[in-house]
Parts: sequence; structure tokens; C-alpha cells
Amino acid sequence: MSGPAAGRRGPLLLGVRHHGPGSARAVRAALDAARPAAVLIEGPPEGDALLPLAADPGMRPPVALLAHAADDPGRAAFWPLAAFSPEWVAIRWAQQQDEPAPVRFIDLPAAHTLAERAERAEQDAAGPVRVDPLAVLAETAGYDDPERWWEDVVEHRGGAPADPLAAFEALGEAMAALRETYGDGGHPRDAVREAHMRRCMRAARREFGDGYAVVCGAWHVPALRARTTAAADRALLTGLPKAKVETTWVPWTHRRLARAGGYGAGITSPGWYAHLFAARDRPVERWLTRVAGLLREEDRHVSPAHVIEAVRLAGTLAAVRGRPVAGLTETLEAVRAVMCDGSDVPLALVEDRLVVGDVLGEVPDGTPVVPLQKDLTRRQRSLRLKAEAHERELELDLRKETDTARSLLLHRLRLLGIDWGTPAASRGGTGTFRETWRLRWEPELSVRVAEAGIWGTTVVAAATAKAEADAAGAAELGEVTALAERCLLAGLSGALPAVLRALADLAALDADVARLAKALPALARSLRYGDVRGTDAAALRTVAGGLAERICVALPPACAAGLDADAAREMRGHVDGVHGAVGLLDEDGPRERWAAVLGVLAGRDTVPGVIRGRAARLLLDDGRLPAEETARLMGLALSPAAAPADAAGWIEGFAGAASGGGTLLVHDERLLGLVDAWLTGVPEGAFIDVLPLLRRTFGAYEAGVKRSLGELVRRGPSARRAPGAAPEGFAPALDPARADAVLPVVRLLLAGPAG
Repeated sequence: MSGPAAGRRGPLLLGVRHHGPGSARAVRAALDAARPAAVLIEGPPEGDALLPLAADPGMRPPVALLAHAADDPGRAAFWPLAAFSPEWVAIRWAQQQDEPAPVRFIDLPAAHTLAERAERAEQDAAGPVRVDPLAVLAETAGYDDPERWWEDVVEHRGGAPADPLAAFEALGEAMAALRETYGDGGHPRDAVREAHMRRCMRAARREFGDGYAVVCGAWHVPALRARTTAAADRALLTGLPKAKVETTWVPWTHRRLARAGGYGAGITSPGWYAHLFAARDRPVERWLTRVAGLLREEDRHVSPAHVIEAVRLAGTLAAVRGRPVAGLTETLEAVRAVMCDGSDVPLALVEDRLVVGDVLGEVPDGTPVVPLQKDLTRRQRSLRLKAEAHERELELDLRKETDTARSLLLHRLRLLGIDWGTPAASRGGTGTFRETWRLRWEPELSVRVAEAGIWGTTVVAAATAKAEADAAGAAELGEVTALAERCLLAGLSGALPAVLRALADLAALDADVARLAKALPALARSLRYGDVRGTDAAALRTVAGGLAERICVALPPACAAGLDADAAREMRGHVDGVHGAVGLLDEDGPRERWAAVLGVLAGRDTVPGVIRGRAARLLLDDGRLPAEETARLMGLALSPAAAPADAAGWIEGFAGAASGGGTLLVHDERLLGLVDAWLTGVPEGAFIDVLPLLRRTFGAYEAGVKRSLGELVRRGPSARRAPGAAPEGFAPALDPARADAVLPVVRLLLAGPAG
């Protein structure tokens, strides 16, 4: 070493703050000054073989080293690196020299870290409260915010220091004082990690003398300087559990660097730190210009004058507070006051998009990955589905070949537990040819891909194998019906035979009509999806038809088996589900049989009122129950001989808000009269008991419906029109001449373009 490093004894220890842009600049300056022969970095040694990829043009941070247990990919750990991380700067410095310097990771191997993860998690949860070194130093300096203290003493230091190593010496002394006071600071496993670091340093000394540098968390510097024996360190490392691990690089995001994202060594403002690292001059002016651009994209009126005024206000606030330059706190306060008119709503957008941000890194094509990841990457490119960190909506039209392929890929990934996309409600309609997805790629999905690699080397093969295994292990009919639906959505025709076998076996053994009724709607939807996607679902239709037949046989006895109020209401929901499902079967036989079942339910006194009323309403809506018969059934249900609670249940089933019952009563005053007459005749004691049920039924009506019903009731029976009479304001019969007058306008509206 030469220059400022001359005269210093021992290796160059550069204690840093992980993901600190000030530390990153200081590390670069120190390495330029000291010119070490090798660089040792805090990180898992298993990543050494991957370090050459950092020099690949296709590598763009933020990225992370991912290590996972070979036999359990879900047991994984990440070591994230951003462009402003001191470790990344040190790696790139070593690689960019005329004669590249060796660079190695020296932290405790991931083989030990992952093997003892569960044990360490329990110890950490039960251990003492951890010390935050920055918080202690900030409090000692009179700051109540560690981030603000760090900005003042590190990020905003002006000019190049005369001795680029002096800051590291001062920080090392501060950490030594902290460790004398707090010991391990609530990090009991650090002793083992630091023992391994010292072992690696001894190996480097034998190879390079003292001419090497160590880049590590500042907290570790006192322990690495301590005089210990190799035997003592070896004793700490003896007997550690070990697991076989695999490592790779994966893309990371700025959002996942934030503490809110769950990374323990994270920072609160990665987007701001990235800006500080990249902006060589006038960082506040450049930052506020970016803020103005973002707000203009959101249609807010922000002019250059706003930027100038915000810069002045931020500088004034910094001067009043005695800060060297404006920091993030001052710039955000200036943005709120000048650009956001004092509102926190647009300010929240600035904090989300710029202070944190959704920057997603990239890794080179040559990065080692599991075969499943290679197939997924190939499909993403062929379908032009780019993995992005920010959430976006994707509208798919399944009549288009490319959109259908995208839908199949997303459904297959969901079946594998890789939730890159989640289905959302479509704004453009509810047809089966349209799908809406919300896409967002999280770094943890790389672990999910590695986990799913045990099922196959391609997405379709892995999803098929996973579906077959899920079908074989299913214990309930509902699980298999949902799985069949997902298989059709994912186009997994290869998995359908195994799924249908499991479905038929469970359906044959299941005697619970409620479970059968709950399973049928999913099968019916599956048939519809099969038609949309061109999938052959003939076998599924046979199973669905058999299931519907069993429900038709078992449902009437089950409904007459003395159900309590809650069970009756639950069964009413099953009746609705089966009714909708039978309508989707597209076969006359099941529909006719189901209509007969509804007729039995509507006319059987032993069936709870809420189910009888619902059956009557379904038959009426399908045109299978004449108005006169409907009135007769209502009259029987609301007769004085009927129990008030049962009658109230009948009204709930027949006239519930979800089925448009209020509108029916408005337009059929005969039914309204029956309800009114029953209601006024309920005894006082019984009325109190049924009032909550009636309030639930009528209170859910829309405001306009309730006003109309109230007006009809206020007028009384004498004001209501007789059966067959025209409503007020309408003629008794259709006037053909007046009706024909609108036909030219209708033809004009419905006609296609000329030619």
C-alpha cells in the first residue's frame, strides 16, 4: 500500500453501512488510495464462483445472491446489493483494475447459516433486544433520527477528504466504544460469523501479507481487529450443522431494500439513496426536478417556478436547522408546501415512487438457474411478458392466441404457487373471453420457482405433475373440484384424467349433500372455461351430470331434516349455487330434474321457510311457476297458521335484496298486499322476535325501492290497482300506432355501417 495507507499496520478494515451511498463513495476513495492486492467482502463464500458475473454487461443492480438448501429450496437466504452498496462498489473496483484484484466473500458459509436457520430464529426471538449502532450514535450526537444524523455526518460531507481512510478509523473507534458498552448488542451469532471472517483473513495474510482490504459492516470491525488465536476461532466453528446449498444471482428491487419490505439490513429510502449516489452535483435541484416530472405525469400543475421555490425553501429549512445541506426531510417538506398545496396525498405518491421506488435489477443470461427458471424466462420473452417490480394490470382477450397463451402461463404458475399474477375484476365486462390480471414480480418468487423445480423442468410439466399430486392427496371433494377448474384454466389436459379419477372416487363416497352441492358450481364453471379455451371436457361433463343427479335425489330429504336457522340459511346458499350450476350444464335433462326438485321444496311444509321461499322465487324467475300459484304459495306461507319466524324466513328467501325481491314487490302489488296483510297481523310478541330478520330483508333494498314500497303501503289497499289493471300513467293496453313510431329510430341505432 502507498499514500494515505502508508505507515498503517495490518490489513485495511473498511467498516461500512450496508446500502449507504456515502459509505460506497468512501470505500471507492479508500480503495483508490490504498490499492490493496485483494478485497475481502462480508458475504457467503459460496458466492465466490458467481462473482465474475458481476462484470457482465447484463448485470444491473439491485441484485441479490440467493442461497438455498439443495433438498429444500424454500429454505433460502438473500444477500442484496444495490448500485450504492459499498460491497458492490468494492466488487466492481476489484474487477475494473488493469490487473483485476482477487475478491472473495468471507462471512459464515450459507451451508451453516441455512442448516441452523430454525434454531437461530428461535434463539433470536427469545434473545435480548438488539442494539442499533446508528441509533445509539445519533442519540449521542443529539439527533432523534438516525437517518438524519447519517446524512449530516456521511452523505453530505463536502469535498474530498485529505485522508480517505480517516472516516473509517473514526467509525471503527466509535464501534469499539459501543461494543465495550453493549457487548454483542443482542447479536449472539455474530461471534461465530466473526470467527470465520478472521479465519479467512489469516488465509489472506498468508497469500497477500497485510496488503488486502476488508469491506464489512462497521459493527464487526472491532471484532476483526481483536487479537484472537486460530484455536479459539476454530473452537467456535467446530460442530456447526451443515447443509448442501446452491447459489445464484436473482433480480432485486429497491422496495425490497426498504425496512418495510422485510429485509433486516434495509434502509427507509433506497430511491433517495440511489439518487444521492448517482448525482455528482446539485443533488437537491436534480431531485426536486424529478419530483416535478412525476407530479406532472399525474396531471398536477407544477412549473419550473415551483421547482425553484421548493429548492429555496428546502435550503432555508436546512439552514434554520443547522444542517450542512438540505436532506430528505427538508426536500419532502418543501414538496408538500410548494408542489402539493400542503396535501399529503400527492406527497405519498412521491414517497412511494421516488423515495422508495420500484427499480428492478437484471441478471445475465448465463446466470446458473434451475431448468424450470430457464423455461419460464424463455416463455416470458416469447409472450412479451416482462417481469416488473411495480404492479400493473394486464387485460387479456382469450380469443387472441397470444393472450390465451399468457393466460395459460399465469394460471400454471399460480397452480405451482408462483403468484406473479393475481386475477382481478375486469373493467370491460364479465364475459368469459376476458381476463384481467395484476402483475408484480417480487424477488421471493425466484425461491418459489426453485421450489417448484422438483415437479418438472418446464412450466407445463411441473404444473401437470403438481396437479396430479394434489389430486392424489386431496381428502375432500371441494379440493378436487377446485383443482379441476384450475386445470382447465391452465390448459393442463394431461392432468385431467388423474384429477377426474380422484373426483369420481370422492363423489361416489361422499354422502353429504351440502358438500356435493358446494362442489357442483366449480365443475360447471370448469365446463364453461373448457368451452372458451377449446379444451375437451367431455369426461368432466359426465362427472358433473352424475353429481347433479345425486344432488337432486338427496337434497329434498336433507332440507326436511329439521335444519336450524343457520343451517337452513346455509342450505339456501347451496340451492342458489346448484341452480346457477345446472343452468351452465347446457343440457335439458338436469334442468328439468332440478325444476322438479325446486317444486318439491317449494310445496313441502317440512322444509324451512327460507328454502321454500327461495325455491318458489327461482321457479317464478324461470317462468315455471305461474303468478297465481306463486300467490297461493305465499298465502299459505303467510297464513295465520304459519309460525311467524318461518313466515319471515319465507319472505327472506323469496324477496331477498340479492335477487331483486324489492323490485318484484313494487311491480306485483298482489304479492305486496299479501306481505302487508301478514305483517300487520303478526302478534306483538312474535313481531319483536321476527323484526331483526325482516329488517335484514327489507333494509338491504335500494333507497329508491324502499321509497316506492313505502308510498304503495301508505296509499293502502284501496289505492292499489286491480289485477290486470295498468300502472298509473300507462294505458290499459299497447297502442300499436305509437309503438310503430319508434321503429325507424331503432333501425337507425341498430344498423351497421353503410356498405
